[in-house]
Amino acid sequence: MRSRESLLRLSRFRVEDCRRQVSDMDLMIQDLLRKQDDLDNHVKFEEQRTGVSDPGSVSYSMAAKSVRVRRDNLLKTVAELRDQHEAMIDRLKEAEADLRKVELLVEKEAPSSKSSALPAAAAASVAMAR
Repeated sequence: MRSRESLLRLSRFRVEDCRRQVSDMDLMIQDLLRKQDDLDNHVKFEEQRTGVSDPGSVSYSMAAKSVRVRRDNLLKTVAELRDQHEAMIDRLKEAEADLRKVELLVEKEAPSSKSSALPAAAAASVAMAR
C-alpha cells in the first residue's frame, strides 16, 4: 500500500512538472515573438531612417543588417522551442495516462484493504465489549 501511494505521488509530480515546463515554454515563445516584433520594427525604422531597404545594397545600414541577423536567429530559436514544446506536450499526455493508470490501481486496491480492515475493526470492538 505504501509503495502504491509513493508511486501515485511520483506520478502526480511528473504530471505537474510537465505542465510547468509546457507553461514555461509557452511564456518563452510568447516573449521571443514579442522580441521578434520589436526587432522587425527596429529594422523598419533603420530602413526608413537611411532610405535604403535593400539588404544587398552597399549603402544598407549596418545596424539594420545586424538586427536582421538577430531576428533570424530568434526565429530559429522559436522554431526549435516549438518542436520541444510539442515533444513536451506528448510527454505530458503520457504522464497523465500513467497517472490515470496508477490512480485506478490505487482505487482498486483501496476497497479491498478497507473491506479486510472492517472485519478486524469489528472483531476488535467485539473484544472490547466483553
